[in-house]
Amino acid sequence: MIEPVLRITNLSVGLPRGADRAQAVSDVSIAVGANEIVCLVGESGSGKSMIAHTILGLLPPGVTVTGGAVTLRGRDIATASEAEMRSVRGRDAAMIFQEPLSALNPLKRIGEQIAEAVRAHAPATPRAAIRAQVDALIAAVGLPDPERIRASFPFALSGGQRQRVMIAIAMANNPALLVADEPTTALDVTTQAQILALIRRLQSERQMGVLLITHDFGVVAEMADRVVVMRDGRVVEQGSAEAVLTAPRDPYTRALIAAVPHARGRASPKMRATPPLLEIEALSKTFTTRQGWFRPARRVVAADAISLTLSAGETVAVVGESGSGKSTLGQMILRLAEPDSGRIRFEGRDLLALRGEALRVARRRIQIVFQDPFAALNPRQRVGEAIARGPMAYGVPKAEAVAEAHALLDRVGLKAGAAERFPHEFSGGQRQRICIARALALKPRILVADEAVSALDVSVQARVLDLLAELRAEYNLAMLFITHDLRIAARIADRVAVMQQGRIVETGPAAALFAAPEHPYTRGLMAAMPGRRLFGGLDAPAPEALTA
Repeated sequence: MIEPVLRITNLSVGLPRGADRAQAVSDVSIAVGANEIVCLVGESGSGKSMIAHTILGLLPPGVTVTGGAVTLRGRDIATASEAEMRSVRGRDAAMIFQEPLSALNPLKRIGEQIAEAVRAHAPATPRAAIRAQVDALIAAVGLPDPERIRASFPFALSGGQRQRVMIAIAMANNPALLVADEPTTALDVTTQAQILALIRRLQSERQMGVLLITHDFGVVAEMADRVVVMRDGRVVEQGSAEAVLTAPRDPYTRALIAAVPHARGRASPKMRATPPLLEIEALSKTFTTRQGWFRPARRVVAADAISLTLSAGETVAVVGESGSGKSTLGQMILRLAEPDSGRIRFEGRDLLALRGEALRVARRRIQIVFQDPFAALNPRQRVGEAIARGPMAYGVPKAEAVAEAHALLDRVGLKAGAAERFPHEFSGGQRQRICIARALALKPRILVADEAVSALDVSVQARVLDLLAELRAEYNLAMLFITHDLRIAARIADRVAVMQQGRIVETGPAAALFAAPEHPYTRGLMAAMPGRRLFGGLDAPAPEALTA
């Protein structure tokens, strides 16, 4: 039998005293062969990333390997020293992180950072040879104009381009094992498809073993040869991708797969013939940025004559890639960005004409839930106070606002005592529930959800979507749901508006649009969904055909 590139045997990793459990990983055994993709799946806290960090010797202080072995290319590295691991990282095993902007040095040009990876294991390589290798790596990961990319800083690139740079750095020394930790979670659907296709191509060309960590079963369906499912630090099921996806044995695996939204669109309830709550007419917005003294200004059209309506009790999903103008539309509705032209009518009044106290009163009726709940909450403020502060600013007595905050926390499914805790004491899904409670505290008519569930595990995502649907019915809320994930839009929306480069290119009832999309761009988005054949959507051309 050929020895796998990576063999993890009965691995246990201990957590510091006072943690939620004694071990982050308990008695885990996994193998990854050459030219094989193994997907490691589970919710946040299941121990997936801890395994990745153990392989690369990147465990945080106080977290230690307490048992088992990690064998990489026949060498046990579970207890290797830092000096020994420096010779392993990049050469034998390399890693792609979830957030490339955090992993890249913001003060160094892209070319320098790729060159560092080359020099780390070949310090005597001549400068000209390193430059040629950097350009070859940039070309290999599909980035255009290597000279411009080499001279750019990370902030000047898109999310997908930064992730390609991270892949180029990982490939610099042709590692035998690639560990990819949620490499596409924050990317829109077409960019995600391109990154996954790139990983598969490089894996095949270089005969690498790949350990792909994800919580998205759509990615698993698209990529995996074998699947390992983890829960609370333990492996609950593993097997071939076909066996796990089509006939899962463990109830936890079945629950995770059942939580994946299908892109079929739900039938919309009949709406009463009432005037729209929100009317947007020919809304336009262009951003202009200076490029330097001797370079022309850069103009980006974020909204180009957008027209849309939203009725009480209705959910309209706005979908599209990053840069399509979705978030700018939400910001203009809240008057966080001022449009260049067009009209927004809210409850029959011209929202753009409001000033001072009139605008302040109107803003109370339109609230927003952001993508990152941790960034949206004050880390030094107890969550009960965070929820009560809004009503108090509008004159509600403190005792009444605090009582309402407790009631709302209970309504969104958080236990008694949650009001006295700080944001860092909650999980990501719980923090998003707190943000929803804070938005509801002001009794809005419209809730704008800007990528509110895109960073959550699939099961947590399902629970938050169910909660939003319940709250919509209970409070007769209108929701503008901004997302890049068509499966989420299909699950929650009555109507869908598809945006591309600042324009709405297609709109219609969710069930009809997903059953028979008319615009080529919509069909391209559906074709790019990972696992599209298993979890619904069009039997469309493969995502490799999509352009960057």
